[in-house]
This record gives sequence, C-alpha cells and structure tokens, in this order.
Amino acid sequence: MLRSQRLAPTVAAVVLTVGALAAGGTAHAAAPAQHRAAAPLGQTCSQAYLPLPDPACTPGATNPDVTQATIDDTICVPGYSTSIRPPSSYTTKLKIQQIAAYGYSDTDTSDYEEDHFIPLSLGGHPTDPNNLWPQPQYATGPNGQSSRDKDTVEYKLYKAVCNHQVDLVPAQQAIVTDWTTALSVLGLS
Repeated sequence: MLRSQRLAPTVAAVVLTVGALAAGGTAHAAAPAQHRAAAPLGQTCSQAYLPLPDPACTPGATNPDVTQATIDDTICVPGYSTSIRPPSSYTTKLKIQQIAAYGYSDTDTSDYEEDHFIPLSLGGHPTDPNNLWPQPQYATGPNGQSSRDKDTVEYKLYKAVCNHQVDLVPAQQAIVTDWTTALSVLGLS
C-alpha cells in the first residue's frame, strides 16, 4: 500500500482537529480525535519507510494548546520547545522500547534521536508515543537522509510558520505526509 494511502486517516484527523480548534472549538473536547492508537508495545514496526517512521506505529499527534490563533504565544516564543520537551528519563525508556519494535539491529540508543514526528516547534505533542519514534542519526532511505536533514526541514518550516508565510496546519500536514518533500510541497524549497 502506498504511504499516502496509509496516512490519509491520520492526516485527516490532524486537519479536522486542528481546524476545529482554529475555528474556536475547545482543545479538550477535540483532543481525543487527533490521536490514532499507536502500535501496541511488542508489535513490529516496519523499517521500509525510512527515513520516515512507520505510519502504523508513529502517525503523529498534535498539541491541543497550539493552534494558528496561539502560535505567537506558544511555538513562536523563544524557548517554547525547550519548555515543553519531555525529560530524557521518559524519552530514553520509550526509545529503548521503540528500537525493539522497529527491529533495528543496532540497539545503541546514542545512534537514534527520539524524534517528535510533528516537531514541538510546529505544535507536535510532547509526550504522546504516537508522536515519538527512534529516528536513526545515520543515513537511511534511498536518498541517505538522517535526523539532521529532518532538523533542517523542521527549522525552515518553523520559520515560515512564525513569519506567517505558511499556516500551521499545512506545515503539520506536510511533515506528516513526507518530511523529505515538505518544503517543496509548500513552495519553500
């Protein structure tokens, strides 16, 4: 099945939830709809999508406190991402479990970044396991991309959102659909 076909329900959930929040809905009422159940611990996640996460295991999740209306008070405030980043005691434990779920032969945790699929700087949920995955720091996929390449894309998207060149929801959709093409899809490459 094509990645875009497998992601359609997840992207739709993000769009509907974030759209409802931007339209004045309450964060607490809409929050459950934005999450799709992550793969249960012990389930195998596929490496076939690298440098992207397996969408069945890591569909992404948004932070209900971040909407288009609140970006200037949340993600665009210097230090925001640092202020909500979960402690390493949480992310390291999760990273170990997820390295096993992805079946990586290299189990050295220092070779992986416990990545927020939808970055904190774009309104990603800080602690939801649906939004965290062990992204290899070494080159993967057909174009040999790594976590550093995604970090560059995240920063450019963050700057575009905070400079009001791109709205939050399209930036989130682009990163969830395929971070390797997100900039070009949004006309930012």
